[in-house]
Amino acid sequence: MKIQTKFHGEQEINVEEIIKFNAGIPGFLDEKEFYILPLEDTPLNVLQSIATKEVAFIITDPFSLFTDYEFDLSQEVKESLKIQTEKDVAVFVILTVKEPFNKTTANLQAPIIINQKNKQGKQYIINNSNYTSRHIIVEPPARQQQEVK
Repeated sequence: MKIQTKFHGEQEINVEEIIKFNAGIPGFLDEKEFYILPLEDTPLNVLQSIATKEVAFIITDPFSLFTDYEFDLSQEVKESLKIQTEKDVAVFVILTVKEPFNKTTANLQAPIIINQKNKQGKQYIINNSNYTSRHIIVEPPARQQQEVK
């Protein structure tokens, strides 16, 4: 199947790899089917809507950026996505890419949860956490101390 994408132009995709978001994504409730495309030479991916070319999110594995990131999935999410084992789960976070890149933020409060086995997905909003929707992913370099002469 061919789709039009925001960042990759026309792409041939495997329909068996389409991820279904039965409830859509908050703010994009009519967008129910997405496909993950890698961004070359980066650890980033694009969560591309199948229906709407312009609807594409830059996503990444949060655990590679935030080693202490953790949360528990609610029973409701496990049931709705039919998650049976932890191995079935892939977790991504949506990035807000900014210029310069070191101001880019990650939404740790609302990760994308995907059951890789049945290709069902959901954006899970973590309540009562210290996570926000705007965690800076790259710490700015420490300011160099200037000698006073």
